[in-house]
Amino acid sequence: MSIKQIDGKRLAQMILQGATNLTNNVKLVDSLNVFPVPDGDTGTNMNLSMTSGAKEVQGNVSDHAGKVGANLAKGLLMGARGNSGVILSQLFRGFAKAIEQKEMLTTADFAQGLEAGVETAYKAVMKPIEGTILTVAKDTAKRAVTAAKRQTDFMSFMEEIVQEANASLNRTPDLLPVLKQVGVVDSGGKGLCIVYEGFLAELKGEVIAAKEPIASIEDMVQAEHHRTVQSQLSTADIEYGYCTEFMVKLDPKKIKEHPFSEQKFREDMSAYGDSLLVVADDELVKVHIHAEHPGDAMNYGQRYGSLIKIKIENMREQHTHLLHGESAAQAVVPAKNEAQKQPYGIVTVAMGSGIKELFESMGAVQVIEGGQTMNPSTEDIVKAIEEANAEQVILLPNNGNIVMAAQQAASVVGEHAVVVPSKTVPQGMAAVLAFNPALTLEENASNMKAALSSVKTGQVTYAVRDTQIDGVDIKKDDYMGIAEGTIVAAAGDKVEAAKKLLAHMVTEDDEIVTILQGEDASDEQVKELQSFIEATFEDVEVEVYKGNQPLYSFIISAE
Repeated sequence: MSIKQIDGKRLAQMILQGATNLTNNVKLVDSLNVFPVPDGDTGTNMNLSMTSGAKEVQGNVSDHAGKVGANLAKGLLMGARGNSGVILSQLFRGFAKAIEQKEMLTTADFAQGLEAGVETAYKAVMKPIEGTILTVAKDTAKRAVTAAKRQTDFMSFMEEIVQEANASLNRTPDLLPVLKQVGVVDSGGKGLCIVYEGFLAELKGEVIAAKEPIASIEDMVQAEHHRTVQSQLSTADIEYGYCTEFMVKLDPKKIKEHPFSEQKFREDMSAYGDSLLVVADDELVKVHIHAEHPGDAMNYGQRYGSLIKIKIENMREQHTHLLHGESAAQAVVPAKNEAQKQPYGIVTVAMGSGIKELFESMGAVQVIEGGQTMNPSTEDIVKAIEEANAEQVILLPNNGNIVMAAQQAASVVGEHAVVVPSKTVPQGMAAVLAFNPALTLEENASNMKAALSSVKTGQVTYAVRDTQIDGVDIKKDDYMGIAEGTIVAAAGDKVEAAKKLLAHMVTEDDEIVTILQGEDASDEQVKELQSFIEATFEDVEVEVYKGNQPLYSFIISAE
């Protein structure tokens, strides 16, 4: 049957099918990461972003296509994570703007929306790179405009879109040499193709079934659970005061050292509190627990992988509200900070308890838990800005894949927030040291941006697959030395990889080398590295801090 127009409900179903298809293929998209590092999270970021958009659509049903588009754009905007997620949000932001007055969409309207999305996304990227999701979106929109002139049937029209999207994806290695070198197509472009394929499936009447999901914490832990239990207590009787929820993204490297057993995990976790729920599959562990010291429970979880989707609520505070007759929804909303605003607030992103403490000691008022494998969303960053309670806020993302989300968050909150685009932790620290509370926001932003170039960054992590890149042969589980984003060395031992990295990055002009010790690096290994630096670079001073960061054995700066 020919489909000449689609209304809001049909568009919503297309969006939900696209989101489901992406969810089902997260691992595939993640695997296309160019570098063989344990943080190939393009699929994860795009999926979390698209899921946020789909939930907003699902929760606000409308027959009006323009309103559905607006809801998608709203959900994507606040849920966007990583550069791929932000670009996806911008593609559909432009799409939504173009169709906002349309109750029904023709193929020409849809094509116009795709074209507007490309224009919006390109404007959002400081230096657009061809051979990425942007190129796939651009080529597809161009084909859509041509196809709409002769195709009024949506199914045939969308088939052409999907065909061109995949053809463009297959051309990405010809545009971006590193893709051809490693033998992959662009991961973000692949994610976009998968979304479009979900759109087509809906038009064909096909249902994309979600792969067996992990049972939802939200389904298992209803608000009524808390209300019923707490109504029998006085506030003072609550032994474990924090309702704590988080997920552990299992890390194969860590599991080698600490073999994962769901039963043992559950038994060990029970020591930290009560009302425990643990649900696990091959990749994720979902945890719900009432704990007095949430950090202890999360530290235990980190033995097996990285933490994502952390949520902690003060049940004593909630209970007090409930006893006074407020709704559960009112109770969980944190009270607005009524304290007098400070002139400045520095908000930064970091992974590792030691790195978090370092930033706090240097003056950061909010340190967002995040970094590799766990990019905070636009909404996460907006909340941190609000909680900073400052007249002017400076954002330090400390990760190249978080810069765009930080910029998007700054645009949401207004002119009192600026982003200093730090791409590494050492850059972020250099920027904080350049901050001067006596200067204006513009002057501080300028000085802090200039400070980013004063420090060189090196990282040591392990390879998740065999590959050859930049002339370096890498075997799975090798340790790699990465200098300023380029893999310069590989070795079977983390200290040996670090030594090769140092030999590459430290010059006679450098005076200080700082080592941030990762959670998998021993004190003995750090001492060996210190001795090497002192013997090899006589005039260089060495500073060591326990960063406790996951995934990266050492983060090294030279200046």
